[in-house]
Amino acid sequence: MAKLAAASTVRTVRLGSQGLEVSAQGLGCMGMSSFYGPPKPDQEMITLIHHAVSSGITFLDTSDIYGPFTNEVLVGKAIKEIREKVQLATKFGISFADGKREIRGDPAYVRASCEASLKRLDVDCIDLYYQHRIDTRVPIEVTIGEMKKLVEEGKIKYIGLSEASASTIRRAHAVHPITAVQIEWSLWTRDVEEAIIPTCRELGIGIVPYSPLGRGFLSIGAKLVDNLADNDFRKLMPRFSAENLEKNKVIFERICEIASKKGCSPSQLALAWVHHQGNDVAPIPGTTKVKNLEENIGALSVELTPLETKEIEDLVSSAGVFGDRYGDMDFTWMNSETPPLSSWQATV
Repeated sequence: MAKLAAASTVRTVRLGSQGLEVSAQGLGCMGMSSFYGPPKPDQEMITLIHHAVSSGITFLDTSDIYGPFTNEVLVGKAIKEIREKVQLATKFGISFADGKREIRGDPAYVRASCEASLKRLDVDCIDLYYQHRIDTRVPIEVTIGEMKKLVEEGKIKYIGLSEASASTIRRAHAVHPITAVQIEWSLWTRDVEEAIIPTCRELGIGIVPYSPLGRGFLSIGAKLVDNLADNDFRKLMPRFSAENLEKNKVIFERICEIASKKGCSPSQLALAWVHHQGNDVAPIPGTTKVKNLEENIGALSVELTPLETKEIEDLVSSAGVFGDRYGDMDFTWMNSETPPLSSWQATV
């Protein structure tokens, strides 16, 4: 196993060009409260967050939709006495009002969501505020325009986007500098490398990969599904269907082979690959177990040569990835184009 990186050795990276500096690896908090089975006990998760921060992992990621709402409350409790030590990121944009999913980016919703998140988190200011999904009915300029006002009012420090296309990112960045784009990026999700990553780098925008461990698959392989709770939403994801899982086994087997040679775990190898994508990258693997947290931190100590990086990529890509990321890809960067600003101006 790779030697655990101590707190003093967890490097930091700069996201964007506006001054945000975060731990090179963050902590995704979603699974503590929702989507990956039943909510975990608050005190256990608070202890986990404290352990992460004391270990040097200070970039915490949540969203109003996690729970919904309960994860922000949990994170708020956890950072109550250590606010100055963490970089806090949360998101808005997905509403489940009346049990129906709706993506919203209208100014009134942007503002109301921010105010509500500030209250749940019990903070005066959010470090990084993302639009979680893009409202294709509202010009991105309108949404970012309202977020810009929140920056000016001191309610948020930096603006981010999640699952936004290259053109959407460009239009948003023209209104106010975008500090970070959160996107799924891992050894089995690499489509963002064609346009999203180059666009971010051209504009000087930081990259925050979510699900860098393939939602757990790159950590333990197909046996992951054997222990999923009935309400774990991974059961609905195409890549985890029985047919696709059987085909995707090859990916994990090849990662295991290389990890064994490197003397690290499969998850450390997969996470190290993400870390080696650049100094503008800060992945946010999630976990609810201290053991897994420490293993993830250990990935920071795994060194990969350019030749090893290419070998990993070639082995995984030759195996092929079967199944889409989501059952419904409509709410991803592939479908995030918004109307021109002129169309909105004509209606107000």
